[in-house]
Amino acid sequence: MKTVPRIIVQLIHIHGPLMGTIQEFSDPAIEIGRHPSCHLSFPRELAVISRRHASIKREGNRFEIIDSSTNGTFLNGQRVSRGFLKDGDVLMFTEGGPKVSFLTRMEEGSPSVEVHVPPQPAAGTPAPAPPPTPVSAPAFVPPPPPAPASPPVSPPPAAQPPGPVEGIAVEVVMAPLVIQYGPMLQSFKEVPITVGSGADCDVVLDHPMLVARHGQFFFSGDSYWIKDLTGKRQVRINNQPIETAAPLHPEDRLDLTPQGPTFRFLAGGRLAEIVESRADTESPEAPEKEAEPEKPRSLFKRIFK
Repeated sequence: MKTVPRIIVQLIHIHGPLMGTIQEFSDPAIEIGRHPSCHLSFPRELAVISRRHASIKREGNRFEIIDSSTNGTFLNGQRVSRGFLKDGDVLMFTEGGPKVSFLTRMEEGSPSVEVHVPPQPAAGTPAPAPPPTPVSAPAFVPPPPPAPASPPVSPPPAAQPPGPVEGIAVEVVMAPLVIQYGPMLQSFKEVPITVGSGADCDVVLDHPMLVARHGQFFFSGDSYWIKDLTGKRQVRINNQPIETAAPLHPEDRLDLTPQGPTFRFLAGGRLAEIVESRADTESPEAPEKEAEPEKPRSLFKRIFK
């Protein structure tokens, strides 16, 4: 018997009214449009989006985008009526409209399993008797001579602490890495990958707090790692500065500096930007300001104007 693996579809909004939001779906068909019943429902006032604009349907282990709109659906910049999707593809709903990055991940503990059942004998046929087990008399074994006295054994040495992180080899490994920062989406098939503000980096991020070569992503020991290249403990994981390098785990928060940019690390080597309100990033030492009523802000709302 064969079971179907559970695959989670992640849609990362990189442009439009839901920018910065990450949505996950496990439905066999994902409806997209302005209708409230759609899985991905855009605001009603966004009239360029049809009420039922498009759908993503699963076929085996593949996913297909099917357009049913008036203004069109675009796959990596090309208008399509339908097309199969792969990780890292960018979908745009109407020309110049909202954009999402398409990603998938296999849910842990749900691989495809095939069980083979051995053939059973026909009804009424007696099962063959097992062959008799030969029994032989035990052979006489003379007792061993007494062992000579041995010198006292020293206790084993105490376990040594693991070596420094600097000893981990950074090698070229075929491991996918996807980085979403604002409207930018870059995907790589191998690591290490360097990030920073310098033009010689693999990923150039426009942020005032980054140095030319700021950090490096690599893969070692079945884990993705981030290495701080600044020498000033600028990189933080879950608000804790790292010494030199540290592994990344799904749902970790990664700050390249205390002032950003900030990412959420997702399974499969994916980094999605987290955009917070300015109030969320103020230091506790900052003087208190007079409270002013304001509308609640989205966790992912940009802090840059």
